Amino acid sequence: MQIAQELSGYSLGGADILRQAMGKKIKSEMDQQRQTFIDGAVARGVKMRTADHIFEQVDKFAGYGFNKSHAAGYALIAYQTAWFKANYPVQFMAASMTLDTGNTDKLNIFRQELDRLGIQLLPPDVNASDARFSVEKTDHGLAIRYALGAIKGVGIAAMDSLVAERRVNGPFSSLFDFATRCDQKVINKRQLESLGAAGAFDTLNPNRAQVLASVGDLTQRAQAAASERASGQGSLFGGEGTHQASQIRLTSVAPWPEMERLHHEFEAIGFYLSAHPLDAYGSRLERLHVVRAGALSTYVSAGDDVRIKIAGTVISKKERTSARGNRFAFVQMSDPSGMFEITVFSEVLNRSRDLLEAGSNILVTAETRREGEGLRLTAQGVDSLDEAIAHAAPGLKVTLNDPAALAAMREIITKAPRGMGEVRLIVGFEPGQEAEIEIPGRFAVPPTSITELKTVPGIIEVREI
Repeated sequence: MQIAQELSGYSLGGADILRQAMGKKIKSEMDQQRQTFIDGAVARGVKMRTADHIFEQVDKFAGYGFNKSHAAGYALIAYQTAWFKANYPVQFMAASMTLDTGNTDKLNIFRQELDRLGIQLLPPDVNASDARFSVEKTDHGLAIRYALGAIKGVGIAAMDSLVAERRVNGPFSSLFDFATRCDQKVINKRQLESLGAAGAFDTLNPNRAQVLASVGDLTQRAQAAASERASGQGSLFGGEGTHQASQIRLTSVAPWPEMERLHHEFEAIGFYLSAHPLDAYGSRLERLHVVRAGALSTYVSAGDDVRIKIAGTVISKKERTSARGNRFAFVQMSDPSGMFEITVFSEVLNRSRDLLEAGSNILVTAETRREGEGLRLTAQGVDSLDEAIAHAAPGLKVTLNDPAALAAMREIITKAPRGMGEVRLIVGFEPGQEAEIEIPGRFAVPPTSITELKTVPGIIEVREI
């Protein structure tokens, strides 16, 4: 375009028309532009033969110049980003995650990359997080603090307001301190629920169930504080008002079981952050010879069809209808090492549709095939992971130091299905003395029940045997 302007007197708009003609290779337009180019060059003292030769060179360059210039630009950007990632990996990843704050799928991919790089991802915290992803110094080095603005349904602007309040007036001392200080025109009940489910209030109150159950009271307190500020009253910030706020009690609610806590966290964040539902299964997955999602690419060689077992938690299911009228589904799943997708065709789908609901833990027997740079997993069978584990379940040793725990233990154990595992009870009478009692029957105690046993007061250890 600049050559046409300087050599032949093209206007900027006319030079752009020439560029388009060369790009599209329209012969009639090119012939017209050739004549215009040569005439303009001759009028400026260039010989006709030289002008024609220059036009030919410009036309030839147009065939690859655009791609070449872009390749050079992208190569420079690739070099710069690779340098930043190699030399400042924590800062680079924090910036990359901030760029995709609203895309939970991309954030989950970044989280997996952080695991690979050995970089810690700290949970969201109203007293530590910024609205965007930030770098934080810990005892183990630099880490990334999860962004408040990346929690679903809260919004960057509202979180900017929250962080600004914290920086001006100091950390929040309690949930009610938070509610009275935050502008209710910016932060509402739904946002409080999302923050609580994501664990952003854990440093103020680790009982997330109690936080969510008390959101109504917190909202009312915040509205009252806003009214008092609007009317010029300051009771909630000193004297009697502060005393009254400190006397308010949160709704009495038992903490969520681990699986329910993770479910709410997933809903608020878009993936499992603090833990994964499959963590509770521990070494039991190894007994089933389960392949982890993160190891799939190295497990399956190019072009080979391999049958594997893979376990995961269902994230979503999208059913479709084929050209022949058969139903099939794409099922998004995750395990502690990453996310993956399973294709489920009609026969298997009809048998296992009830198992393919979001939040279900399942075991899939799948055929794998490498397609280009990716893998395609096709389900050959789907089973409940708890039922599959039951057939390979080990026994348990339960140690307790309080007879009052027996009733709760009996209720949990008897709810478990019959299986192959024995349950042994270890009871301590005095220091150095204990008795081991075998519970009659054989059981398949699922990981969820083991987690429940560990929370019973008086039970001091639950160990697989």
